[in-house]
Amino acid sequence: MRQVIAAALRRPQTLSGPVWKVLNAILRCRTPALGAHHYRCADCGREHLVPHSCRNRHCPECQGAKAREWLDQQMAHLLPVAYFHVVFTLPHSLNALIAQNPRVLHTLLFSSVSATLLEFAANKHGVRPGITTVLHTWGQNLLDHHHLHCLATGGGLSPDGQRWKTLQANYLFPVRALSKVFRAKYLGGLRALFQKGELEFHGRIEGLADPDAFIGLLREACRSPWSVYAKRPFAGPRQVLAYLSRYTHRTAIGNRRILALNPGAETVTFSYKDYADGSRRKAMTLGLSEFLRRFCLHILPPRFVKIRHYGLLANQGRAARIARARELIGDPPAGLQSAPQTTPSEEQSAEPVVACPHCGSSRLTLLGILPPITANPEVPRYSPPDTS
Repeated sequence: MRQVIAAALRRPQTLSGPVWKVLNAILRCRTPALGAHHYRCADCGREHLVPHSCRNRHCPECQGAKAREWLDQQMAHLLPVAYFHVVFTLPHSLNALIAQNPRVLHTLLFSSVSATLLEFAANKHGVRPGITTVLHTWGQNLLDHHHLHCLATGGGLSPDGQRWKTLQANYLFPVRALSKVFRAKYLGGLRALFQKGELEFHGRIEGLADPDAFIGLLREACRSPWSVYAKRPFAGPRQVLAYLSRYTHRTAIGNRRILALNPGAETVTFSYKDYADGSRRKAMTLGLSEFLRRFCLHILPPRFVKIRHYGLLANQGRAARIARARELIGDPPAGLQSAPQTTPSEEQSAEPVVACPHCGSSRLTLLGILPPITANPEVPRYSPPDTS
């Protein structure tokens, strides 16, 4: 990915400041531009460097470690119940509007989806479930595909916290009804944001600032399909963790999907799944500028939270609610036992192991920390073009 971005940036690009910051972070990840730890192996005596990572959430090379850290933190919140996976997708007719208002319209997506699920649980079963939501903005071809992955407990606490109710083993809520309520909530929120003047309209969608044109967009979106997809429930906490690791810290495209870079022709080829053709794996070739444009579509606004929790898992009072739920659930069915939890002392000692690349030994001595090489000619820093 680093080579592709560097090749694309050889041509002038019109990008925002936050996007330039992300791209520069990816270009410097695990290079001398960020420094390194210097180790000597106590067994073979050889020395090696461990380069520092950028830890940017859009960097494909950094997300594996961050996903593992996050999953370790979530272990304490798993319940010995079945979990359902539900995906809410926005229609493509709203893509241009979302592109110019990502923060406010993605926030609206979170609130609409969570309110829909919580209302269905309260109205149909009188319970408050635990819900974890993860935002994805891309499809396999890197174009806009705004959707929310939701993981919901197959049951919940009663409003007074005195009872736990388990839902049907293979059924959560009717997806058609979910779709209608979700659509109504989101479009109602869109209308309210427009009336408050909290939406921006520039360039090709400038005409949507006219009230009649905006109402026309809402009508078009109402005619489009609002996809809600529900998967079968997971068997237990271990499967839940395996599932979460696939989605929580995924980026729009990873290094393994990059098949070829042709600097001369200024093209890049990557693999993708064609869901319209039985999920067959295919190859797509794009010009470097178009590839970079698509990749940058999925760079989130600074400090925007893309993983959020609701219901039992809402941040305030979560530990007490989870403890109460476990107390009420009692002995779970076979296969649904909670995953083992680590004690505080074990958590504190669970430092990441750095192994010697020559002999595999973990008996390493830190010799020093190398500072970043800021003027590294191998990793140039790109800046927005001067338009003054």
